[in-house]
Amino acid sequence: MPAIIAVAVIAAVAGYVGWRATQSSGSAGPAPAATVAAAASAAVVAPAASIQHPIAQAAVPAPASTAPLPALDDSDTSVSSALDALAGGGLKDLLLPQQVVGRIVATVDALPRHALGSSFILPLHTPRGAFQVGETQGILAADARNAERYAPYMAIVQHADSQALVAWYVHSYPLFQQAYRELGYPKGYFNDRLIAAIDDMLAAPMPAQPPALQRVQGRYLYVDPALESLSVGQKLMLRLGPADAAQLKSRLRAIRALLTAQSLPATPVR
Repeated sequence: MPAIIAVAVIAAVAGYVGWRATQSSGSAGPAPAATVAAAASAAVVAPAASIQHPIAQAAVPAPASTAPLPALDDSDTSVSSALDALAGGGLKDLLLPQQVVGRIVATVDALPRHALGSSFILPLHTPRGAFQVGETQGILAADARNAERYAPYMAIVQHADSQALVAWYVHSYPLFQQAYRELGYPKGYFNDRLIAAIDDMLAAPMPAQPPALQRVQGRYLYVDPALESLSVGQKLMLRLGPADAAQLKSRLRAIRALLTAQSLPATPVR
């Protein structure tokens, strides 16, 4: 899901892929531009808290650019171009062109939650094709063919250079911070939320076999209540499958280390 380009975009891509996989097999159109504002109106304002992961103290490479940042409302073109370049030109057909930073921020904020709600806040187009399931001895489970749907997103994860992504993110951080405050967290710190989202995904279980599913009102849910109660980000990891999830975790772990100057073990203990 992501987010894959910039630190926040890697998480955003991840979140989008995971969310779409939990819906009915039908395909939906792109999210309307007004949904970021809708998400903001539904956000819970958190109390003031100390900053845990300040950008200024992160062990990151030099900024990718010294050019002044555009205003948030005027940032779509430059942000989209920068992210597409970081992705090696593979993002322009996936990324929605409006409210790019706001959508990314709203998606990152939602990843550690247990539901995204009814608002379409995600920044990417819907993966092509329908979510595939297979049945063995009466048990439904995700089919390995789903990897084909996620391949364009995972190609971005594979291509993007972690240091370049983090350098761009650090340079552009004021835009993300402003969007986070406008989302409904006037005293919040977006990088802390990003680290929390990454940590949550890194803590996702990695079952050896695809977990059993059941179809309820047009949606695929996990039969195991413990899995169904996982966060949006952790369900993403389950939906991606072991190989893609391991690859995404590796990239997220590298990004986290750059942002915090602290490496995590290869297999985090939950």
